[in-house]
Amino acid sequence: MRSIDRWLEEYGDSHRNPVNKRVHWICVPVIVWCVLALLWSVPTTGDFHSLLNWAVLAVAAALVYYSWLSMRLAAGAAVLLIAMLYSIDRTEHFSAEPLWLIGAVLFVIAWIGQFIGHHVEGKRPSFFKDVQFLMIGPLWLLADLYRRLGIRY
Repeated sequence: MRSIDRWLEEYGDSHRNPVNKRVHWICVPVIVWCVLALLWSVPTTGDFHSLLNWAVLAVAAALVYYSWLSMRLAAGAAVLLIAMLYSIDRTEHFSAEPLWLIGAVLFVIAWIGQFIGHHVEGKRPSFFKDVQFLMIGPLWLLADLYRRLGIRY
């Protein structure tokens, strides 16, 4: 198992261009939000409570994975992911458009942005090398924020 430092270093190798970094600061959180919104939109059956759905289960699984890599990054990710779930719940209740449609449209737009950023970078996205990098991208941003704030991860 790679250490968190190794994961972040490898991810960072294809994210050095300032334009690509800025694109990732916008698009990665949007993509995470969209994936959770789309999972939130999947109907549940049985005795599932409205707040126990596929998005909540995905967040729980992600936090287990993140905890395995870094408890401190997992703690920060938990705060951000719970805030995203809250915003998704509010969006579902107050938006005139269906949540799945908002999530799908923003997802496509954000991925177009990601590929433009990588075109500018001149390197392929990391997940082409290892699909786990899809989970590392959000931690890479969070680790950068921690570094700027002087927080060890």
